[in-house]
Amino acid sequence: MSERVMPGRPDGLITLVDADALWVDLTADSAVPTASAAFTCSPARAEVGYVLLGSRVVATVRTNDGRWSVPEAEVRRAAAELNAVGMDRQDLVRIGPFRGVPRQEHHEETPLRWRRRIQGELQELSSHERAARREVGRPYHLAGIDWRQILVEQTRDGAQRTWWLPRAPVRLLDAAEHAEKQWTQAARTRRVSTAVTEPPSRPRQAREAGGRQATGPEGPAAPLRPYGKELEGQLYSVLSRKPGTSRKVAGWACAVCRTAPATVLDHCHEHGYVRAPVCQSCNTQERPDHLYSNDIRVGSRYTRLFHTDTDDWLRHWHRCPGCRARTTLPLPHLAAWTAHVACRSLRPTHPAPRGRKPCGGLRVSWTGSQNAPRSCLLTVAVDFCPSGEHRVLAQVPYREAVERFRAWLAETAPAVAAAAGPDRLDDLPTRFRPVIADTSGKDLELF
Repeated sequence: MSERVMPGRPDGLITLVDADALWVDLTADSAVPTASAAFTCSPARAEVGYVLLGSRVVATVRTNDGRWSVPEAEVRRAAAELNAVGMDRQDLVRIGPFRGVPRQEHHEETPLRWRRRIQGELQELSSHERAARREVGRPYHLAGIDWRQILVEQTRDGAQRTWWLPRAPVRLLDAAEHAEKQWTQAARTRRVSTAVTEPPSRPRQAREAGGRQATGPEGPAAPLRPYGKELEGQLYSVLSRKPGTSRKVAGWACAVCRTAPATVLDHCHEHGYVRAPVCQSCNTQERPDHLYSNDIRVGSRYTRLFHTDTDDWLRHWHRCPGCRARTTLPLPHLAAWTAHVACRSLRPTHPAPRGRKPCGGLRVSWTGSQNAPRSCLLTVAVDFCPSGEHRVLAQVPYREAVERFRAWLAETAPAVAAAAGPDRLDDLPTRFRPVIADTSGKDLELF
């Protein structure tokens, strides 16, 4: 691609139009689809000093002739990072709409806020202005990613539309949003520092060699802090009301994937204890897909929770002292584990082009609750099975499911199992949740 480099420039700057073409050429074989106007169409604005490409911030510079350019090497680095990302189109994350979230308008000068931008585009598709823009071939992209090609729309109950994206681009866009925030904060700090320390006669933006102006801070953004056990044992209801909690959470890396910036404070809904700060993608993956309050789907994403990344997720769930003391999981997660792992051999299969595959959709429901273990019963079923719709595979009492899980935990993640149990919680917080007597057992159980 050397023909795209501006002749006579030793610094390897290329114009935005050339950068657009280079980005498309380099990412032609990427699993994540990219846009053809990543540098020249909204929401990319070179005039603010940077352009987002995947999870990378690429600084822009202005040359003597007034044109905006970018370093070719930075475009190539961003393309190489994107090409290394794999994408499973079946591993979907819901991005909206969500009830109770007010609709907010976005303007050209606002940060990425990619979820709001996508929802704004989709909610306004019927307007004449959006239709006109589509007719002239307006590209749909965020951080150089063409999200329209991978957007999945689903309809529930014949009415409500929901929008989904594969998990890989969701994590890329979350990382891009965080990188942009770090970049703008550093730029603001740099401007303030320059205004205070420079003499009045010196211009605020020092000219660099070659006649271009630097428009942003130099050097990488501050790295995210790895999460330790700073919030262990604290109640979410108390911590969430403390001022500055959200700002503190944003400074950590996700405690599960340890790569994306944390955005939410995950907590156990049964016991109320904080688990850890996690990114939006991991929080969505961990959340059970409820059909009703006591009925959940068990999709393919549970393969990652209970097989691929088992150790990470079990450690995360057992950050709750209540779950760790009982050596179990919250009821929805335990139900999903029972259906996906303990009853896997009971699920019927059917011939497929590449061997056999499980039929229908796996579902698990329960009666009663974990607060009354004797009467709680889990029912595992397969919906839309060719051999019988809503076919019941097994009915497992809650206590039996707990015992199966404990045995599986000791075999699958012995380090997690060794740290669990009532005798391992000498540091259990003094202000714990109410203890409910299990009248059918010899000891009190923490619920």
